[in-house]
Amino acid sequence: MQILGLDISKASVSCCLLTERPTEPRQFYYGCDFHKFQANVFGIRGLLTLIGGDLANTIAVMEPTGVNYQLLWGTHLARVGVEVRLVGHKELRSFREHHLGLPDKDDDADALALAIYGWDYLEAPRRFVQARTQPIVEIRRLVLRLSHLNRVQSPIINRARQDLAWQFPEAALVRSVRSGEKVPLFWGWLCGQRPSAKYDLMLEQSIGLGIDEGVRFHAARICDIQREEMVVEFQLSLLVSEPQFLPYRKVFARFGFGRRVEALLLSQIYPFENYLAADGKPDVKIRNGRLSHKPTKRYLSQRRFCKALGCAPSQESSGDINRSRVSGGSDLCRKALWLWVFTRIEPQRTRLNNEIGSRLGEIMDAEKLSGRPVQLVRSRVAAKAVKLLFKELVHELVYPQISNLESKV
Repeated sequence: MQILGLDISKASVSCCLLTERPTEPRQFYYGCDFHKFQANVFGIRGLLTLIGGDLANTIAVMEPTGVNYQLLWGTHLARVGVEVRLVGHKELRSFREHHLGLPDKDDDADALALAIYGWDYLEAPRRFVQARTQPIVEIRRLVLRLSHLNRVQSPIINRARQDLAWQFPEAALVRSVRSGEKVPLFWGWLCGQRPSAKYDLMLEQSIGLGIDEGVRFHAARICDIQREEMVVEFQLSLLVSEPQFLPYRKVFARFGFGRRVEALLLSQIYPFENYLAADGKPDVKIRNGRLSHKPTKRYLSQRRFCKALGCAPSQESSGDINRSRVSGGSDLCRKALWLWVFTRIEPQRTRLNNEIGSRLGEIMDAEKLSGRPVQLVRSRVAAKAVKLLFKELVHELVYPQISNLESKV
């Protein structure tokens, strides 16, 4: 067995190959023969030469540096049969500083820390970021791409509206959305890609100073981004329609999640078995409560699930001070769930017409009547919804013979 620690940069990777666990990491650091390879054909060949012929007994350990850098090296290693494991950034930093006592952070120190981390937790899979199947990797890549496109077009739309405020003020605040496979009518008309007698007449009667080429270029960019979004959404619809995701989507349908939210949640929680105990059931421990001193159940699987979706508070207590704050998990999931509460639970006219909507709606209304800040109320309802989602998935995937909604949040 050999462990390969990889610290990945934009166009290179620093490597540390260990065939055994060093007893003195700090001294080993100064005498270790580290390797650095560039992101090109020679770098890949050099990395595979370093590993040698024993690919099946090699484990590569790296940080999950998004889908841009880690994906390249991880894919090439996986193709030749090397097992790839990922370590969270926070876990590695704590391990390097407090457990190993390595010098100030640099690429070589990180590569050594990753390799030693792989040795120390070789038989503890929960110490690593959960492995994702190829469909989930692709879904996650497309979800992140949609998020990027959304961020890119927002400032373009804002700039175009500011210019339209003096060029065509009657249409500066028009809300135009896609219809089927067509780009939004207003932006398409503005750049000459869609005809519209309505906007032609409005422009003739406008008090504006006239539309210049800059706004039309902005409109064309918006249409291009919208077309790219349509392509990505079509690819996502094909991926999430695969048979292994149908039980998950059956549960998502009860919550009224849209296609984008479905894909985002799948990319974070699939497979659901990662959150369960070794026997395939929810992990529940019993220990005495800190204040009551009575046996209290700790729902560890549920907490791991909530943590992954960014809706579990971390406790920070010391002596008489007892504080908690939400940290870690997926920021995208946290924001998506907050917006789902804002659009599908809070408004009476769009509230889900089922038991889930009624239960969460009652919590929402009671919290708002109590005078709590509405931002806090939405976050609390989102956390309740995630707990309910976990229980629904347990009923669907672990105990399908038990009727849903049997237990309360």
